[in-house]
Amino acid sequence: MDDVLADDALAIAPFATGRLPRIVFGAGTLAGLPGEVAAMGRRALLVTGAASLRASPVWEKLTQALRQHGVDWEAVPVAGEPGPARVDEIVAAFRDGGFDAVVGIGGGSVLDCAKAVAGLLRSGRSVMDHLEGMGRAIPYTGPAAPFIAVPTTAGTGSEATRNAVLSLVGPDGFKKSFRHDDLMARVAIVDPVFLESCPPALVAANGMDALTQLIEASVSTRANPMTDALAWSGLKAFAAGFFPAYRGSCGVLDGSGAAVVAARGQLAYAALMSGLCLAQAGLGSVHGLASPLGAYYPIAHGIVCGTLVAEAIAINIQALEERLPESQALVKYARVGRLLAGLSRNAPPAAARTALVQSLRLWQVELKLPRLAGYGVVAGDLAKVVAASRSGSMQTNPLVLTDAEITEILRRRL
Repeated sequence: MDDVLADDALAIAPFATGRLPRIVFGAGTLAGLPGEVAAMGRRALLVTGAASLRASPVWEKLTQALRQHGVDWEAVPVAGEPGPARVDEIVAAFRDGGFDAVVGIGGGSVLDCAKAVAGLLRSGRSVMDHLEGMGRAIPYTGPAAPFIAVPTTAGTGSEATRNAVLSLVGPDGFKKSFRHDDLMARVAIVDPVFLESCPPALVAANGMDALTQLIEASVSTRANPMTDALAWSGLKAFAAGFFPAYRGSCGVLDGSGAAVVAARGQLAYAALMSGLCLAQAGLGSVHGLASPLGAYYPIAHGIVCGTLVAEAIAINIQALEERLPESQALVKYARVGRLLAGLSRNAPPAAARTALVQSLRLWQVELKLPRLAGYGVVAGDLAKVVAASRSGSMQTNPLVLTDAEITEILRRRL
Protein backbone atom coordinates (compact mmCIF):
# COMPACT_ATOMS: atom_id res chain seq x y z
CA MET A 1 0.00 0.00 0.00
CA ASP A 2 1.28 3.47 -0.85
CA ASP A 3 0.35 4.87 2.54
CA VAL A 4 2.52 2.40 4.49
CA LEU A 5 6.03 3.56 5.28
CA ALA A 6 8.77 1.37 3.88
CA ASP A 7 10.29 1.02 7.34
CA ASP A 8 7.16 -0.86 8.43
CA ALA A 9 7.90 -3.69 6.02
CA LEU A 10 11.62 -3.72 5.24
CA ALA A 11 14.74 -4.48 7.25
CA ILE A 12 15.93 -1.54 9.33
CA ALA A 13 18.99 0.09 7.78
CA PRO A 14 21.97 0.90 10.02
CA PHE A 15 21.87 4.25 11.79
CA ALA A 16 23.67 6.04 14.61
CA THR A 17 22.59 8.59 17.18
CA GLY A 18 24.41 11.44 18.83
CA ARG A 19 24.58 12.24 22.51
CA LEU A 20 21.33 13.07 24.30
CA PRO A 21 20.64 14.96 27.53
CA ARG A 22 18.94 13.48 30.55
CA ILE A 23 15.43 14.81 30.09
CA VAL A 24 13.20 15.85 33.00
CA PHE A 25 9.77 16.71 31.61
CA GLY A 26 6.51 17.82 33.15
CA ALA A 27 4.63 20.42 35.13
CA GLY A 28 6.50 21.39 38.28
CA THR A 29 9.86 19.95 37.20
CA LEU A 30 11.53 23.36 37.52
CA ALA A 31 11.51 22.73 41.26
CA GLY A 32 14.20 20.11 40.71
CA LEU A 33 16.65 22.55 39.11
CA PRO A 34 18.45 23.60 42.33
CA GLY A 35 19.15 19.97 43.19
CA GLU A 36 20.47 19.30 39.68
CA VAL A 37 22.82 22.28 39.97
CA ALA A 38 23.97 21.30 43.45
CA ALA A 39 24.86 17.84 42.17
CA MET A 40 27.34 19.50 39.80
CA GLY A 41 28.95 21.87 42.30
CA ARG A 42 28.48 24.92 44.44
CA ARG A 43 28.78 27.75 41.94
CA ALA A 44 26.63 28.38 38.86
CA LEU A 45 26.42 30.91 36.07
CA LEU A 46 22.79 31.60 35.11
CA VAL A 47 22.26 32.82 31.54
CA THR A 48 18.76 34.27 31.15
CA GLY A 49 16.64 36.47 28.92
CA ALA A 50 16.88 40.21 29.26
CA ALA A 51 14.03 40.94 31.68
CA SER A 52 10.84 38.88 31.86
CA LEU A 53 12.11 35.95 33.92
CA ARG A 54 13.81 38.18 36.46
CA ALA A 55 10.64 40.23 36.86
CA SER A 56 8.55 37.15 37.61
CA PRO A 57 7.88 35.39 40.94
CA VAL A 58 9.61 32.32 39.48
CA TRP A 59 12.98 34.09 39.65
CA GLU A 60 12.81 34.88 43.36
CA LYS A 61 11.71 31.35 44.21
CA LEU A 62 14.42 29.83 42.06
CA THR A 63 17.27 31.93 43.41
CA GLN A 64 16.16 31.35 47.00
CA ALA A 65 16.04 27.62 46.37
CA LEU A 66 19.56 27.70 44.92
CA ARG A 67 20.83 29.37 48.09
CA GLN A 68 19.01 26.79 50.22
CA HIS A 69 20.86 24.08 48.28
CA GLY A 70 24.17 25.78 49.03
CA VAL A 71 24.64 27.08 45.49
CA ASP A 72 26.26 30.46 44.93
CA TRP A 73 25.30 31.99 41.59
CA GLU A 74 25.81 34.91 39.26
CA ALA A 75 23.47 35.85 36.44
CA VAL A 76 23.98 37.42 33.03
CA PRO A 77 21.21 38.60 30.67
CA VAL A 78 21.00 37.98 26.93
CA ALA A 79 18.84 40.19 24.73
CA GLY A 80 17.60 39.31 21.26
CA GLU A 81 19.44 36.78 19.13
CA PRO A 82 23.03 36.61 20.40
CA GLY A 83 26.04 37.13 18.19
CA PRO A 84 29.61 35.87 18.62
CA ALA A 85 30.65 39.12 20.29
CA ARG A 86 28.11 38.65 23.10
CA VAL A 87 29.29 35.10 23.74
CA ASP A 88 32.91 36.25 23.87
CA GLU A 89 31.98 39.09 26.26
CA ILE A 90 30.34 36.71 28.68
CA VAL A 91 33.21 34.23 28.51
CA ALA A 92 35.76 36.97 29.14
CA ALA A 93 33.77 38.38 32.07
CA PHE A 94 33.15 35.07 33.84
CA ARG A 95 35.91 32.65 32.85
CA ASP A 96 37.77 33.15 36.12
CA GLY A 97 34.64 32.81 38.25
CA GLY A 98 35.17 29.18 39.21
CA PHE A 99 31.77 28.05 37.95
CA ASP A 100 30.87 24.40 38.24
CA ALA A 101 27.90 24.62 35.88
CA VAL A 102 26.18 26.90 33.38
CA VAL A 103 22.37 27.07 33.44
CA GLY A 104 20.48 28.50 30.48
CA ILE A 105 16.91 29.60 31.24
CA GLY A 106 15.06 31.17 28.35
CA GLY A 107 13.99 30.84 24.75
CA GLY A 108 16.03 29.19 22.04
CA SER A 109 18.41 32.12 21.56
CA VAL A 110 19.19 32.27 25.28
CA LEU A 111 19.84 28.52 25.39
CA ASP A 112 22.09 28.73 22.33
CA CYS A 113 24.11 31.51 23.93
CA ALA A 114 24.37 29.63 27.23
CA LYS A 115 25.40 26.48 25.37
CA ALA A 116 28.23 28.33 23.63
CA VAL A 117 29.33 29.96 26.89
CA ALA A 118 29.43 26.56 28.60
CA GLY A 119 31.57 25.25 25.78
CA LEU A 120 34.13 28.06 26.05
CA LEU A 121 34.13 29.07 29.70
CA ARG A 122 36.92 26.68 30.70
CA SER A 123 39.25 27.45 27.78
CA GLY A 124 38.46 31.13 27.34
CA ARG A 125 38.69 30.82 23.56
CA SER A 126 36.68 32.93 21.14
CA VAL A 127 33.63 31.31 19.58
CA MET A 128 34.97 32.48 16.21
CA ASP A 129 37.66 29.83 16.59
CA HIS A 130 34.98 27.19 16.03
CA LEU A 131 32.00 28.77 14.24
CA GLU A 132 31.10 26.70 11.17
CA GLY A 133 31.74 28.42 7.86
CA MET A 134 32.75 31.74 9.44
CA GLY A 135 35.35 31.06 12.08
CA ARG A 136 38.99 30.02 12.11
CA ALA A 137 38.17 26.33 11.61
CA ILE A 138 40.00 25.27 14.77
CA PRO A 139 38.70 21.85 15.92
CA TYR A 140 36.87 22.09 19.22
CA THR A 141 38.41 19.87 21.89
CA GLY A 142 36.73 21.24 25.01
CA PRO A 143 36.58 21.07 27.90
CA ALA A 144 32.98 22.21 28.28
CA ALA A 145 31.43 23.21 31.57
CA PRO A 146 28.41 21.10 32.57
CA PHE A 147 25.32 22.68 31.02
CA ILE A 148 21.68 22.55 32.14
CA ALA A 149 19.01 23.77 29.70
CA VAL A 150 15.64 25.08 30.85
CA PRO A 151 13.45 26.27 27.94
CA THR A 152 10.81 28.89 28.69
CA THR A 153 9.22 28.68 25.23
CA ALA A 154 8.15 25.79 22.99
CA GLY A 155 9.84 26.08 19.62
CA THR A 156 13.44 25.39 18.73
CA GLY A 157 14.08 22.40 20.98
CA SER A 158 17.54 23.83 21.65
CA GLU A 159 17.58 21.97 24.96
CA ALA A 160 18.06 18.74 22.97
CA THR A 161 20.58 19.84 20.33
CA ARG A 162 24.35 20.03 20.19
CA ASN A 163 24.61 23.25 18.23
CA ALA A 164 24.58 26.86 19.38
CA VAL A 165 23.20 29.08 16.62
CA LEU A 166 24.72 32.57 16.60
CA SER A 167 23.76 35.50 14.38
CA LEU A 168 25.05 38.75 13.01
CA VAL A 169 22.22 40.59 11.25
CA GLY A 170 22.83 42.90 8.30
CA PRO A 171 23.71 42.99 4.59
CA ASP A 172 26.86 40.97 5.27
CA GLY A 173 25.37 39.06 8.17
CA PHE A 174 25.45 35.36 8.98
CA LYS A 175 23.65 32.77 11.04
CA LYS A 176 25.97 29.88 11.84
CA SER A 177 26.45 27.09 14.38
CA PHE A 178 29.07 26.27 16.95
CA ARG A 179 28.52 22.52 17.04
CA HIS A 180 29.94 19.63 19.05
CA ASP A 181 28.66 16.66 21.04
CA ASP A 182 30.24 18.13 24.18
CA LEU A 183 27.88 21.12 23.93
CA MET A 184 24.84 18.93 24.53
CA ALA A 185 23.12 19.70 27.82
CA ARG A 186 23.79 17.26 30.63
CA VAL A 187 20.20 17.82 31.80
CA ALA A 188 17.19 19.36 30.06
CA ILE A 189 14.35 20.44 32.34
CA VAL A 190 11.18 21.08 30.35
CA ASP A 191 8.41 22.58 32.47
CA PRO A 192 5.32 23.70 30.52
CA VAL A 193 4.42 26.19 33.28
CA PHE A 194 6.55 28.79 31.48
CA LEU A 195 4.15 28.80 28.53
CA GLU A 196 1.45 30.40 30.70
CA SER A 197 3.08 33.80 30.25
CA CYS A 198 3.98 33.55 26.55
CA PRO A 199 2.09 36.06 24.36
CA PRO A 200 0.09 34.77 21.38
CA ALA A 201 2.55 35.90 18.70
CA LEU A 202 5.38 34.06 20.45
CA VAL A 203 3.31 30.89 20.89
CA ALA A 204 2.39 31.04 17.19
CA ALA A 205 5.90 31.57 15.85
CA ASN A 206 7.55 29.07 18.17
CA GLY A 207 4.87 26.48 17.57
CA MET A 208 5.32 26.73 13.82
CA ASP A 209 9.07 26.36 14.29
CA ALA A 210 8.51 23.11 16.19
CA LEU A 211 6.04 21.86 13.59
CA THR A 212 8.42 22.68 10.74
CA GLN A 213 11.24 20.84 12.47
CA LEU A 214 9.07 17.77 13.05
CA ILE A 215 7.95 17.62 9.42
CA GLU A 216 11.37 18.37 7.95
CA ALA A 217 13.12 15.84 10.17
CA SER A 218 10.52 13.25 9.20
CA VAL A 219 11.17 13.63 5.45
CA SER A 220 14.92 14.25 5.84
CA THR A 221 17.31 12.06 3.89
CA ARG A 222 18.86 11.14 7.26
CA ALA A 223 15.60 10.05 8.87
CA ASN A 224 15.54 6.59 10.42
CA PRO A 225 12.96 4.48 12.28
CA MET A 226 13.89 6.00 15.63
CA THR A 227 13.56 9.62 14.44
CA ASP A 228 10.38 8.70 12.58
CA ALA A 229 8.88 7.45 15.83
CA LEU A 230 9.95 10.54 17.76
CA ALA A 231 8.71 12.88 15.03
CA TRP A 232 5.36 11.15 14.82
CA SER A 233 4.83 11.30 18.58
CA GLY A 234 5.71 15.01 18.44
CA LEU A 235 3.36 15.63 15.53
CA LYS A 236 0.48 13.95 17.36
CA ALA A 237 1.15 16.06 20.45
CA PHE A 238 1.34 19.20 18.31
CA ALA A 239 -1.94 18.38 16.57
CA ALA A 240 -3.66 17.93 19.94
CA GLY A 241 -2.11 20.84 21.79
CA PHE A 242 -1.08 23.71 19.55
CA PHE A 243 -4.32 25.51 18.85
CA PRO A 244 -5.77 25.10 22.37
CA ALA A 245 -2.51 26.49 23.77
CA TYR A 246 -2.50 29.34 21.25
CA ARG A 247 -6.15 30.21 21.82
CA GLY A 248 -5.57 30.08 25.56
CA SER A 249 -2.81 32.66 25.16
CA CYS A 250 -5.22 34.83 23.14
CA GLY A 251 -7.94 34.61 25.77
CA VAL A 252 -10.30 32.79 23.41
CA LEU A 253 -10.09 29.80 25.76
CA ASP A 254 -9.66 29.87 29.53
CA GLY A 255 -5.91 30.00 30.03
CA SER A 256 -6.19 28.35 33.44
CA GLY A 257 -8.57 25.61 32.33
CA ALA A 258 -7.52 21.98 32.41
CA ALA A 259 -7.69 21.61 28.63
CA VAL A 260 -5.36 24.54 27.99
CA VAL A 261 -2.95 23.46 30.73
CA ALA A 262 -2.79 20.00 29.15
CA ALA A 263 -2.32 21.57 25.72
CA ARG A 264 0.72 23.50 26.94
CA GLY A 265 2.27 20.23 28.01
CA GLN A 266 1.58 18.72 24.60
CA LEU A 267 3.13 21.71 22.85
CA ALA A 268 6.22 21.64 25.09
CA TYR A 269 6.60 17.92 24.34
CA ALA A 270 6.25 18.54 20.59
CA ALA A 271 9.00 21.16 20.73
CA LEU A 272 11.25 18.82 22.69
CA MET A 273 10.72 16.06 20.13
CA SER A 274 11.46 18.52 17.33
CA GLY A 275 14.83 19.28 18.91
CA LEU A 276 15.66 15.61 19.34
CA CYS A 277 14.75 14.95 15.71
CA LEU A 278 16.71 17.97 14.47
CA ALA A 279 19.80 16.77 16.29
CA GLN A 280 19.55 13.22 14.98
CA ALA A 281 18.13 13.57 11.45
CA GLY A 282 18.65 17.11 10.18
CA LEU A 283 16.07 19.38 8.59
CA GLY A 284 15.20 20.75 5.14
CA SER A 285 14.45 23.65 2.83
CA VAL A 286 12.69 25.97 5.29
CA HIS A 287 15.64 25.88 7.64
CA GLY A 288 18.04 26.14 4.72
CA LEU A 289 16.36 29.45 3.89
CA ALA A 290 16.01 30.51 7.52
CA SER A 291 19.75 30.86 7.86
CA PRO A 292 20.31 33.63 5.27
CA LEU A 293 16.94 35.27 5.94
CA GLY A 294 17.73 35.51 9.65
CA ALA A 295 21.20 36.81 8.82
CA TYR A 296 20.29 39.48 6.30
CA TYR A 297 17.01 40.73 7.81
CA PRO A 298 15.65 41.34 11.34
CA ILE A 299 13.19 38.46 11.12
CA ALA A 300 12.72 36.01 13.97
CA HIS A 301 13.41 32.37 13.23
CA GLY A 302 9.91 31.19 14.11
CA ILE A 303 8.39 33.76 11.77
CA VAL A 304 10.53 32.45 8.92
CA CYS A 305 9.34 28.92 9.61
CA GLY A 306 5.70 29.85 9.92
CA THR A 307 5.60 32.01 6.84
CA LEU A 308 7.50 29.60 4.54
CA VAL A 309 6.49 26.10 5.62
CA ALA A 310 3.32 25.76 3.52
CA GLU A 311 4.93 26.89 0.28
CA ALA A 312 8.14 24.93 0.94
CA ILE A 313 6.11 21.75 1.40
CA ALA A 314 4.04 22.53 -1.70
CA ILE A 315 7.18 22.97 -3.83
CA ASN A 316 8.82 19.86 -2.37
CA ILE A 317 5.73 17.75 -3.05
CA GLN A 318 5.48 18.99 -6.63
CA ALA A 319 9.18 18.32 -7.26
CA LEU A 320 9.01 14.86 -5.69
CA GLU A 321 5.93 13.90 -7.70
CA GLU A 322 7.69 14.97 -10.89
CA ARG A 323 11.20 13.59 -10.24
CA LEU A 324 11.03 11.03 -7.40
CA PRO A 325 7.47 9.68 -7.33
CA GLU A 326 8.52 6.59 -5.32
CA SER A 327 10.05 8.69 -2.52
CA GLN A 328 8.98 7.80 1.00
CA ALA A 329 8.85 11.53 1.69
CA LEU A 330 5.61 11.66 -0.31
CA VAL A 331 4.16 8.90 1.88
CA LYS A 332 5.19 10.83 5.00
CA TYR A 333 3.74 14.12 3.76
CA ALA A 334 0.44 12.33 3.16
CA ARG A 335 0.51 10.83 6.65
CA VAL A 336 1.11 14.26 8.21
CA GLY A 337 -1.65 15.72 6.05
CA ARG A 338 -4.16 13.18 7.32
CA LEU A 339 -3.21 14.01 10.90
CA LEU A 340 -3.18 17.80 10.69
CA ALA A 341 -6.19 18.13 8.39
CA GLY A 342 -8.24 15.61 10.37
CA LEU A 343 -8.69 13.20 7.46
CA SER A 344 -9.38 9.49 7.75
CA ARG A 345 -6.55 6.99 7.42
CA ASN A 346 -8.07 5.93 4.10
CA ALA A 347 -7.85 9.38 2.52
CA PRO A 348 -5.96 9.12 -0.81
CA PRO A 349 -2.30 10.17 -0.55
CA ALA A 350 -2.53 12.98 -3.12
CA ALA A 351 -5.61 14.41 -1.41
CA ALA A 352 -3.89 14.21 1.98
CA ARG A 353 -0.86 16.08 0.68
CA THR A 354 -3.07 18.76 -0.80
CA ALA A 355 -4.95 19.04 2.50
CA LEU A 356 -1.66 19.47 4.35
CA VAL A 357 -0.65 22.46 2.26
CA GLN A 358 -4.14 23.97 2.40
CA SER A 359 -4.30 23.60 6.17
CA LEU A 360 -0.95 25.30 6.66
CA ARG A 361 -2.01 28.17 4.41
CA LEU A 362 -5.16 28.67 6.47
CA TRP A 363 -3.11 28.59 9.67
CA GLN A 364 -0.90 31.38 8.33
CA VAL A 365 -3.99 33.57 8.19
CA GLU A 366 -5.32 32.66 11.63
CA LEU A 367 -1.92 33.08 13.24
CA LYS A 368 -1.33 36.41 11.46
CA LEU A 369 2.07 35.32 10.21
CA PRO A 370 3.64 38.23 8.31
CA ARG A 371 5.09 38.09 4.82
CA LEU A 372 8.76 38.58 4.07
CA ALA A 373 8.28 42.02 2.53
CA GLY A 374 7.38 43.34 5.96
CA TYR A 375 11.01 42.78 6.98
CA GLY A 376 12.53 44.48 3.95
CA VAL A 377 12.87 41.50 1.62
CA VAL A 378 12.37 42.52 -2.02
CA ALA A 379 12.36 40.56 -5.27
CA GLY A 380 15.85 41.78 -6.14
CA ASP A 381 17.24 40.14 -2.99
CA LEU A 382 15.99 36.63 -3.70
CA ALA A 383 18.98 35.44 -5.72
CA LYS A 384 21.33 36.37 -2.85
CA VAL A 385 19.16 34.50 -0.35
CA VAL A 386 18.92 31.42 -2.58
CA ALA A 387 22.67 31.35 -3.16
CA ALA A 388 23.29 31.39 0.60
CA SER A 389 20.74 28.67 1.36
CA ARG A 390 22.57 25.64 -0.04
CA SER A 391 24.60 24.63 3.01
CA GLY A 392 23.41 23.19 6.29
CA SER A 393 19.79 22.08 6.46
CA MET A 394 19.25 22.16 2.70
CA GLN A 395 21.64 19.20 2.47
CA THR A 396 19.05 16.87 4.05
CA ASN A 397 15.99 18.09 2.13
CA PRO A 398 14.23 15.07 0.57
CA LEU A 399 15.54 16.09 -2.85
CA VAL A 400 17.77 18.76 -4.37
CA LEU A 401 15.63 21.71 -5.34
CA THR A 402 16.57 23.91 -8.27
CA ASP A 403 17.33 27.60 -7.78
CA ALA A 404 14.03 28.35 -9.53
CA GLU A 405 12.11 26.15 -7.07
CA ILE A 406 13.76 27.73 -4.04
CA THR A 407 13.12 31.18 -5.46
CA GLU A 408 9.45 30.30 -5.94
CA ILE A 409 9.11 29.40 -2.24
CA LEU A 410 10.32 32.89 -1.35
CA ARG A 411 8.39 34.67 -4.11
CA ARG A 412 5.09 33.23 -2.87
CA ARG A 413 5.63 34.78 0.57
CA LEU A 414 6.94 38.21 -0.40
